[in-house]
Amino acid sequence: MKKSITLIMAAAGLMAVSATASAFSTAPCKACHAIDHDVVGPAWNDDVKEYGSAEALAKVFKSGFKVEDRKVLNSNPGKWKSKAMLMTPQFNNLIKGHEDEAAKAIFAAVKAGKI
Repeated sequence: MKKSITLIMAAAGLMAVSATASAFSTAPCKACHAIDHDVVGPAWNDDVKEYGSAEALAKVFKSGFKVEDRKVLNSNPGKWKSKAMLMTPQFNNLIKGHEDEAAKAIFAAVKAGKI
């Protein structure tokens, strides 16, 4: 009985580890972003072009995702300046603490044509 409980606890621990290590989900991002066209936020194709790599985007995320560091905003401030602050709470709720995974997931979603 004790061995069974130990095995169950070990399996639960493995499931918890795999759940934490799972990929960042871009599903909530669909409310404001699409791959190939602007919605509330810019098209992710534009973000991918501007940043060039997941590492570059993750670096901006890790620096706190300051408005002045957002490349798409800076390339077209008239279009995005009024909406820039809408992303800050989303960043704090969804991305902060998962910067590398989020950036990789965004680039992977664009490459796969899925978001």
